Amino acid sequence: MTLILYGAPLSPFVRKAEVVLREKGIPFESESVNILPMPDWFKAISPARRIPVLRDPSIGTEGRAGTLPDSSAICAFLEKKQPEPALYPSEPFAHGRAIWLEEWADSELAGAIGLGIFRPLMFPRFQGKPPDVETAKAAWHDKLPRLFDYLEEELEAAGAARPEDARHLIGGALSIADIAIGVQLAQLEMVAGLPDVRRWPRAVTFAERMLARPSFAPNLAICRKIVKERVDLR
Repeated sequence: MTLILYGAPLSPFVRKAEVVLREKGIPFESESVNILPMPDWFKAISPARRIPVLRDPSIGTEGRAGTLPDSSAICAFLEKKQPEPALYPSEPFAHGRAIWLEEWADSELAGAIGLGIFRPLMFPRFQGKPPDVETAKAAWHDKLPRLFDYLEEELEAAGAARPEDARHLIGGALSIADIAIGVQLAQLEMVAGLPDVRRWPRAVTFAERMLARPSFAPNLAICRKIVKERVDLR
């Protein structure tokens, strides 16, 4: 039976689950959920009141049965459900590093981009108000540099001696680390663009390559129609 992914396309965490599903070639259906306000039926299957939630109808079709909240839990489930192509390294330390970088993306990167830039720019628009450019600009200048410094260093340590070599963070192959970071950088690119490639050549090259993957395309096409224009925060 086809899996069902509940959420909204603008969420980078929904995007992460979508990308993993597409990279693995797992059929799924998307069901949009309006989270402002969140409907009661969705609260019942999302105890943390967040998106996405995945339902496996072969396990349950109603209520909490067959549902998994949280993108990290969903992606780990998908890896076990369909091991190939592998998106989690098999070598223990590399596996741990991939999980760490996923967590870094979901917390540190998401906090700076989502709370610091995306929300101030987009949430007022949804309410028919002008974007809060000053708040977003402060996050761009105060929060992003150390994060891009770290990503630049990680890519160099992963073997990207030259910017054009910046492809993957773990073991020279696509992993959950690349995907988790890529979906957050997509959020930034849509609303404000990517930062200075001269300062962070590996990180920006990596971002551009991730966003160009076919697994990102369906989600980004929908999101770009919603966002429509970027705000220059430089």
